[in-house]
Amino acid sequence: MANIITCTRIVLSVALLLCPVLSPLFFALYISAGITDMTDGAVARKTGTVSEKGSRLDTIADTVFTAACLIKLLPVLDVPGWLYIWILIIAMIKLFNVVIGYIRQNGFVAVHSFINKAAGVLLFVFPLTLSFIAVRYSASAVCAFATLAAVYEGYLIRSKKQLCDQ
Repeated sequence: MANIITCTRIVLSVALLLCPVLSPLFFALYISAGITDMTDGAVARKTGTVSEKGSRLDTIADTVFTAACLIKLLPVLDVPGWLYIWILIIAMIKLFNVVIGYIRQNGFVAVHSFINKAAGVLLFVFPLTLSFIAVRYSASAVCAFATLAAVYEGYLIRSKKQLCDQ
């Protein structure tokens, strides 16, 4: 059941790419995808179906959702150039973490730390604040937290510490 919820997030993310950005349909799909992100892990724990496969699927769904949102939102927002550079740096850190995790732990590593989850919540709230907070401020807060989360994720992967602080 939890994996079905996670797969639903992937479908909703792809659907986001097909609708007008910042439209009521966009926000309905966006919020629905966010709800699946908040519920899949809880359902897995409640039903005793937590698995490495589910954790990996969740990470893939998060990546697809984030990519879809970036593809839709970045072209319509007045984003300063330095924020694009910051987003690229975060993406490079995350990619480096994936490579190092694969090398050090002989497989794909999904980190679900508290700070990663908090960064995800900030990223989720970001589009909902566009009408009343300037992009440069809200995006800076999201990027700062995402940078900390990516660096901490790298630390956990390199130190082989417990990778799930649920």
